[in-house]
Amino acid sequence: MTNEPIFPMLMLSTIAGAALGAFFFGGLWWSLRRGLGSPRPALWQLGSAIVRTVVVLCGFLVTSAGSWQRMLAGVAGFIVARMLITRWVRRMPERGADAMERARHAPRP
Repeated sequence: MTNEPIFPMLMLSTIAGAALGAFFFGGLWWSLRRGLGSPRPALWQLGSAIVRTVVVLCGFLVTSAGSWQRMLAGVAGFIVARMLITRWVRRMPERGADAMERARHAPRP
């Protein structure tokens, strides 16, 4: 067992998890909005998903440093970021008609 204080490390892991969550879910929101107006939306989604997943997994590996407590704290921060970003996006003004106008290139069923 090491002599390092556990609380500051858990707080740093939580903050890092929240930053990773903000990156992941903010990037998801951004790529969805960019993909609506793109001629190749699947390419946007696939590329974004790969980049976001790799960055988040590497971030969790670095911040956890092999400690399950740090990993758990990071995941808690990640989940809090998800809840905050979801709430923020819901409060944004509706732009549904504008998004539908840009997505007219999509085939209709």
